Amino acid sequence: MKDPLAALLAEIRGCAVCAAHLALGPRPIVQIAAGARLVIIGQAPGAKVHASGVPWQDDSGERLREWTGLSAASFYDAEQVALLPMGFCYPGAAQGADLPPRPECAPLWHARALAAMPQCRLTLLVGLHAQRRYLDAPRALTLTQAVRAFRDAPPGCFPLPHPSWRSTGWMRRNPWFAAEVLPALRAAVGAALG
Repeated sequence: MKDPLAALLAEIRGCAVCAAHLALGPRPIVQIAAGARLVIIGQAPGAKVHASGVPWQDDSGERLREWTGLSAASFYDAEQVALLPMGFCYPGAAQGADLPPRPECAPLWHARALAAMPQCRLTLLVGLHAQRRYLDAPRALTLTQAVRAFRDAPPGCFPLPHPSWRSTGWMRRNPWFAAEVLPALRAAVGAALG
């Protein structure tokens, strides 16, 4: 009998639903396992990740690992951490920035992927796309408002900004993030994996 999670991963990795919209073609990048206790829902792979095939293997990933306090070994252990972007393929770029995640992925795959990870204790919602899908909040809520209200997020959810280079200026303008959010984030991640 075939492992249902292995079958799901094979389906995801073979997905070409939005191939016509992807300049570099489909290359779904995801990390899931039944034992994962932490799920990180990000935006979509960037060009470097598309090239390597390894999720979060870029400067944003380094910053995210620093924020969470996770070593690379723990971060890339699928039995601990699932990496589930809103869009599984690199969406391309325009005007010097990556395009938003393709809208087809999350509705097509997320419910099945999350159901396959019953041990999940904490979900990090990285960026506004993930927050708009998973937080019970008005669409007008800004990323800053969502992150600032991290204590009011639904149980098991933790909103974060995207850890790209753009977050450097955002962090300077919002010193409460390093002072209040990061210690709480590291404690929540430690509790979820402990």
